Amino acid sequence: MAADDSPEPDVLEELASLPSFHHPTVSPAGDEIACYYDVTGRNELHVLDLATGESTKWSDGEVPRNARWGMRWDAAGERVFYHLDEGGNEQNDIYAIGRDGETETIVEMEGQTAIHDVGDDGKTLLLGGTRDGQMNLYRHDLATGETTKITEYERAVYAAELSPDSERIAYVTNEAEDFDNMDVYVANVDGSEPRNLEIGDTGAEAGVADWSAGGGRLLVSDNTDDLTRPGVYDLETDAVSWFGDLDYEEQPVTFLPGGDRFVALRTRKAAVVPVLYDVESGEGRELELPEGVASFGMMGGEAVIDEQTIVLTHTTPTTRPELLRYDLETDEYEVILEADYGDLDPDSFADAEYFTFESDGVPETPAEAVEHDAYEPLEIEALLYDSGERPSPLVVNPHGGPRAADQKRFDIYTQFLALQGYSVLKVNYRGSTGRGRAFVEELYDDWGGAEQGDVAVGAELVLDEREWLDEDRVAVFGGSYGGYSAYWQLVQYPELYDAGIAWIGVTDLEDMYENTMPHFRTELMVKYLGHPEENPELYEERSPVTHVENLRAPTLVIHGVNDRRVPVSQARLFRDALEAAGFEAGPDGDFEYEELGEEGHASTDIDQKIRAFETLDDFLSRRMPASLETTAD
Repeated sequence: MAADDSPEPDVLEELASLPSFHHPTVSPAGDEIACYYDVTGRNELHVLDLATGESTKWSDGEVPRNARWGMRWDAAGERVFYHLDEGGNEQNDIYAIGRDGETETIVEMEGQTAIHDVGDDGKTLLLGGTRDGQMNLYRHDLATGETTKITEYERAVYAAELSPDSERIAYVTNEAEDFDNMDVYVANVDGSEPRNLEIGDTGAEAGVADWSAGGGRLLVSDNTDDLTRPGVYDLETDAVSWFGDLDYEEQPVTFLPGGDRFVALRTRKAAVVPVLYDVESGEGRELELPEGVASFGMMGGEAVIDEQTIVLTHTTPTTRPELLRYDLETDEYEVILEADYGDLDPDSFADAEYFTFESDGVPETPAEAVEHDAYEPLEIEALLYDSGERPSPLVVNPHGGPRAADQKRFDIYTQFLALQGYSVLKVNYRGSTGRGRAFVEELYDDWGGAEQGDVAVGAELVLDEREWLDEDRVAVFGGSYGGYSAYWQLVQYPELYDAGIAWIGVTDLEDMYENTMPHFRTELMVKYLGHPEENPELYEERSPVTHVENLRAPTLVIHGVNDRRVPVSQARLFRDALEAAGFEAGPDGDFEYEELGEEGHASTDIDQKIRAFETLDDFLSRRMPASLETTAD
């Protein structure tokens, strides 16, 4: 946008205040959908009647402000189980709320507790919990109130599903010596007689998504052949039928009633489309939706209304998420929860330009922390959002995870930056998902290596090819692993950047290992980098805090005080190292430091989003204004 068309100050509040829904969950009878919705200004539990279209608010401040964690209906469809933590620290306990708004404490345990599944028997809750250290499984009896630990693995247990008769469980963990391996197990509901189904090769990752209605089959996945594909495992014959042609990654979601069809999600060129498969014929077809990103709520089995109808969320780069009811027979759909745009014009949102480039992981910009030889050249995907400002500053925005990817979905932080006049570059560096197992494993033992080079190569490319971008106004901004990337870009390639924002990011890898939650310690730190006692040099060398003296651009360090994934100690260590190296803090100093109270690892809460937007906007407007006219002033 032109300099004289810059948005009014209240645009940031307007954007952050747009009502959003999260975790839509179909009731057992298929006639209602529960979801978190902040249309009142605060996240609350709402229930949508599918027959009338009317929405009823069940809660009044009892549910968490931040809608990170989902909810599940009870078997009778009269209550909803939900997670509640303290100030965003994700150390959840489990509660239930009824139609009258009355709440009940269901499970209180130390550590993080997460609902995996709710039994159709009306008395069984299957939970994950870190009470005793590692994330393992627990069974809670709703009748007696007793919670029993049912697995005892050294590695984290994930993706647990109850059989329809609530007599068995399926779950994912690893007992192999190969740390990269993941296997599917089936056991009795008390955890006894666990059996490894031995899906795929050792070292590959298998997963489980759903049980068939009769309990005789499992909907599973495997990436032995590089790209993840869905399969149906017959528990009587121990045979697996695989689906898809391995052209694209496909993740299974849910069986339809009867178990003769299932839904999967296909990732293609940063878009995600649902695919309907017929189990007997093996044939699949994509559902007819605009190009964008389709997704399902927590636990895909609660996305099914009946054998013909499913509920899904759909979004595009310029279209906020909408809730759709999709007819699988006619391929017609209706919007049952529309996106609200308030006073903002949807046409003002920046669209995403998808492109690819080749990278060997070594940009032209000199590396000042760790030098690397050229890596294997790979095709890297990227998205570029043009703000319309001329010339336009650029914000390089690496995604978090790192087991994640940027996709053609609406992203509120991207649009916040674009509305302020900043074009945005997102790079799906090696290690990102959606491109196969080998692509993900490129990041193993190499944090701060080729993946960061890919980001910098992408930035150099767009600055060279898009003459409307201003090479003298380039910032990097990222959260979580994207925050690690922001820190690393600033100390590894300081010549490239004129400002930086590191949000809830990792700075000291050994401290991260010591203070993060147990399942992040094993499934993130050790899986990617090995144990710090075995690889102390790597942990030190690839920690941004080791190289603070390289910082040259003004930097904002921002972190939630209640973050348990990436503890606030990460930000404090970086701040202390900067001060020890002689850097000055403050609005006119070398760096600025902000801790966010009552917040953990980011938040969906409207007031907390407004606070984050105002903090980012204040920093950028002073340190790297979007308009050259403002810069001159």
